[in-house]
Amino acid sequence: MTDDAYLFLLDDASAQLGVSPAAVGELACMETPAVRAWLDAQGTTPASPHLRLLPPEETAAVPEGAERLPVPLSEEELSRLRHQMVPEPLARVEQELLAYRDCADGRDGLIGKALAAGVAPHRIVELTGVDPATVTTAASR
Repeated sequence: MTDDAYLFLLDDASAQLGVSPAAVGELACMETPAVRAWLDAQGTTPASPHLRLLPPEETAAVPEGAERLPVPLSEEELSRLRHQMVPEPLARVEQELLAYRDCADGRDGLIGKALAAGVAPHRIVELTGVDPATVTTAASR
């Protein structure tokens, strides 16, 4: 597995793979000379519906033969990308987990709700900043 996210081009813009970089918001890598040169070489723009982005843990899904470019993302950019990758019901729960960072009231209930909804324990740790043991304890209740 790589530590970089990947920009890649899909032949079929209607395919449900990855997310449009524009959907993630501003990404510092999109302004780098390397990305600009790659986009120019591909004859495309950052707004192209064929341009997609996947986080490091999903890069094995990039179709073989697709034009691709590894790009580093900040932790905040990576979190936004991962948030865009999840289905809407999970996205709502993830938003609650992010909001949790500001309060601890009802922590175990919220973690239990997230686990029941299908949010992976490692993602809960990432979103809330709680210790992995806390998630394990909440899961056993």
